Amino acid sequence: MTDHYTVLGVTKDASPQEIEAAYRRIALERGWDDGFWRELRDAYDVLSDPDERRRYDAAQDGAAALRKRSRNPIDRLFPHLSHGARVALDWIVTIAGAVGIVLGIKAWIINPYRIPSSSMEPTLHCAKAEPGCEANASDRVLANRFIYHFRSPKRGEIIVFNTPPRAKEHCGEGGTFVKRLIGLPGEVWEERSGYVYINGRRLKEPYVRPERRDSDTHTMVEIPPRGAYARIPKDMYLMMGDNRTQSCDSRRWGLVPKKNLIGKVFATYWPPNRISLH
Repeated sequence: MTDHYTVLGVTKDASPQEIEAAYRRIALERGWDDGFWRELRDAYDVLSDPDERRRYDAAQDGAAALRKRSRNPIDRLFPHLSHGARVALDWIVTIAGAVGIVLGIKAWIINPYRIPSSSMEPTLHCAKAEPGCEANASDRVLANRFIYHFRSPKRGEIIVFNTPPRAKEHCGEGGTFVKRLIGLPGEVWEERSGYVYINGRRLKEPYVRPERRDSDTHTMVEIPPRGAYARIPKDMYLMMGDNRTQSCDSRRWGLVPKKNLIGKVFATYWPPNRISLH
């Protein structure tokens, strides 16, 4: 809505004579410009009538006070909206903001994941019918997507990551996996008779049940020289599942680059009886 005083080019304390003179002057200068003429005539009709002018001034003062008091940006930006339009715009902004927040959280902060296989049993359950799964429903976990921007990954953390291309060839599928971080850059990894050795010392792994250990000795296919005593290169990580007998992991398809790490699993949130922190 255009301000009547602005249309006539006068101040709010203009006298009736000044309003009359401004109206005649602008009418002569602009002529019969139909669109502007209606605005000019409306402004003159309101401001030339003392009662109408008082009501108009009161309404303008009230709107200005509302804009000053209101913390709602919609009221400040669109003070002349009708109640229905304001409510509709409020809902649109609220829904759009909520969707944006959810997408932002999923992309940069926290994202949920489902456990589809038995590779992390019994730490993380998958649903029965799949080989090796112990539960009736798959665990759903939350991963912190920003933590590795501020610190390096630590051994023993359960991590969501994008697999190297070789995983699809060896496991039948690739994409996003959830495994435990076992080997760090610069370390020498070895597996003998189901036990992991880091730099020659056996790793304590209470999360691996005896019956789920893999008795075979594995070598890492990706690290030159190919052999059990190969050292893990810089910015590369070795991932293994807790269910060693049924985990298709770094022992099969090699190491995971740091750039492939998505985030650290810090909680199981579903089903309710499995809620826990990791």
